[in-house]
Amino acid sequence: MRLPERVGDQVRIGVALQVPAPWGPTLQQARAGFGDPLAQDIPPHVTLLGPTVVEPAELEAVGDHLTAVGRSHGPFTLHLRGTGTFRPVSAVVFVQVVQGIAECELLERAVRSGPLAQDVRFNYHPHVTVAHDVPDEDLDRAFDELADFEAQFLVDSIQVFEHGDDGVWRPVRSFPLTAS
Repeated sequence: MRLPERVGDQVRIGVALQVPAPWGPTLQQARAGFGDPLAQDIPPHVTLLGPTVVEPAELEAVGDHLTAVGRSHGPFTLHLRGTGTFRPVSAVVFVQVVQGIAECELLERAVRSGPLAQDVRFNYHPHVTVAHDVPDEDLDRAFDELADFEAQFLVDSIQVFEHGDDGVWRPVRSFPLTAS
């Protein structure tokens, strides 16, 4: 995973939709089983904003921005089913989003504006990573073993995650989706 450098007391954050229990822990355990060394450091999620460095003085503006995003988007159903891969471009296997794609795209665009505006390396593709930078045989196994995975749940908030000095991503704040 490419992480932007932090300087001084800057904070590294990400914004995502966390996969709730029981599916999140199931996917995290599967990711560990495929040998992914980051499995215990990254809770299963759908990324809205990748790793981003912010100054502590900017956190209030970021919070205000995400509050506004939440007020302008309503809850929606997210349906995960089956697997996909970014190979050969990137050594990633993921669980696919099959319902809620448009809502994820709209949220991603709204989150990645204002104080969080930035360019992206790849076009946005909502997904849940289950294997990353592991040997090809483990990527193949992840693709095959989770091909029948399915989960459906209500998304009613977005989460800010903070990347700790120990390398673990932790949810630190939620912003409810309240538009009707």
